[in-house]
Amino acid sequence: MKPPLLAALLTISLCAADLTPAQQKLNVDSFEYAWKTIRDKMWDPMPAGVDWKQIHDELLPKVQSAKSMGEARAAMRDMISRLKMTHFNIIPSDVYETVATKAKGDGEPGFDLRILDGEAVVTTVEANSPAAKAGVKPGWRVVSVEGKDLEPVLKKLSETYKETTTRELIMARALLAGLSGPRGSQAKAEFVDGAGKRVPLEVELVAPRGMESKFGHLPTQHVWFESKKVSGSGYIAFNMFMDAGRIAPQFSDSVQSCMGAKPCDGIIIDLRGNPGGLGAMSMGMAGWFVSKPNQRLGVMKTKENELKFMVFPRAETFDGPVVLLTDALTGSTSEIFAGGLKDLGRARVVGTRSAGAALPSMFERLPNGDGFQYAIANYISEGGKPLEGIGVIPDEEVKLTRQALLEGRDPVLEAALAYIRKQKDQK
Repeated sequence: MKPPLLAALLTISLCAADLTPAQQKLNVDSFEYAWKTIRDKMWDPMPAGVDWKQIHDELLPKVQSAKSMGEARAAMRDMISRLKMTHFNIIPSDVYETVATKAKGDGEPGFDLRILDGEAVVTTVEANSPAAKAGVKPGWRVVSVEGKDLEPVLKKLSETYKETTTRELIMARALLAGLSGPRGSQAKAEFVDGAGKRVPLEVELVAPRGMESKFGHLPTQHVWFESKKVSGSGYIAFNMFMDAGRIAPQFSDSVQSCMGAKPCDGIIIDLRGNPGGLGAMSMGMAGWFVSKPNQRLGVMKTKENELKFMVFPRAETFDGPVVLLTDALTGSTSEIFAGGLKDLGRARVVGTRSAGAALPSMFERLPNGDGFQYAIANYISEGGKPLEGIGVIPDEEVKLTRQALLEGRDPVLEAALAYIRKQKDQK
């Protein structure tokens, strides 16, 4: 398996040269396309004080006279920066190749990873997967894939997205895409174990965890759900807001199991790594914890319409402590769910700031080969704050560390349980 997204970043030419007339025209075409797209897709009139036509006339000459791609990009980024909004970005072509690269098959390595302190670290290993059988453990670092050192890749991505809340999300997704391929094929990777020893392995790629789910024209997704009792509290985790016909009933059953004669001390909902999905599912799930009618998680506004995320209360609701776990890969509907329940005073958020990717945004390739990202809607939480580019800020920040993973510990879950125990003791 040859992961082109990794090779692309490692073969970047750093030499600058004057642009040809053809390249200059492509840059102008790219500028015009980005300017018109923002004008036509903006959900509200331009921010106060922004004259979009004047900005066009000011910066177009700079693109026309640019002698390098760097100068042209600087002018286009200047244009976008005048909006003072997130999820609008010009992405260099070499980096766009990495970010936009899709998985090369539905085979996965059987482990998940996060970017912790700038390093790719294994966070979970699926039981009985080839990775588990090969000895891969949480806390191991991934340092190369297919013989390609990851350090330059991580550095390049980190520099490109250093001003965004989605940096770790993009980095993790890019690396996981490089570790994908057809089921049954091999992914060659090198790890560093807990003792600092380098461990080269070839890991067989297997079917993703969960059951296949299809919605509309979206690609087939594998969706899983987990529920258990931990130290007197209910624990619920699922990987995305999809497959409503299966996940919603399982979620309901799990909450109701905590409402019987021996109620749970609290309920923990683990949204770490959950990228979101169907927004309507969040409204129904929130109804298990909010008894007051006419409440909502927030409002999303596009140019054409407005969607209010109303909470649908159940006949009986769970009134104990609710703790939501978030990290840098918690996005979209997961952020709306977490941010909304936090604003309503119905949940405590523990972990790290979410991805700040609540809005639907588009990625397109510009005529000059660069990538162009732009948002097509705005979301305001019930507390009156945007989540895009900010994320859900935890009530208690607790970071997952490599050392804790090597010790078999989950400090984020531990903090959630400690909070619930404290609430019980104060009764």
